[in-house]
Amino acid sequence: MDEFVFVSGRLCLDLAGTKLWRRGLRTELLTSPSDVSRWISQAELLDDPGPMDTRGLERVRRLREAIYTLVRSWPPGDPSDAEFKEALAEVNDAARLPLPRHQLDASGRLTRTGGVDEVLGAVARDAVDLLSSAQLAKAKECANPDCTRLFVDVSRSGARRWCGMAECGNKHKAASYRKRKKQQAAVEN
Repeated sequence: MDEFVFVSGRLCLDLAGTKLWRRGLRTELLTSPSDVSRWISQAELLDDPGPMDTRGLERVRRLREAIYTLVRSWPPGDPSDAEFKEALAEVNDAARLPLPRHQLDASGRLTRTGGVDEVLGAVARDAVDLLSSAQLAKAKECANPDCTRLFVDVSRSGARRWCGMAECGNKHKAASYRKRKKQQAAVEN
């Protein structure tokens, strides 16, 4: 069963989205090392992430929080801010790590191998790429006031409002429909 959603348009933002509702309920989706292994598999970073330990879990969470901090505050208003400097160092350190190893066999089948270092390296490099590109200007936060998921709006109109229709967009549309129907019924009575 896929329990993680990959709607952000960038790997680094999909990782940042593993902590939901940051302004309120603060729902943590990476509660155990096995959750991280499942996320890695569902993100298709490694074919078999193998066993993860609590140290790996904490490293992934630290990188996730650093990415969220940087994307929300980029460009920095005050680059001497301690939280910003710490987040930037975390992402830069992880970006220097190796990438997952990709190999093709004779039949054209791809295998992706590595460990937590390679996963952190891939995610951090995606964050560095996003933060240093024009695509960052298209990064948005979901319009649902409770949702804090970040995404890159690559829609033709540039008017995407929701992290995903299944999670936030359809809920808003359904609520708007119910409100219109209620108002219409009140006018008719």
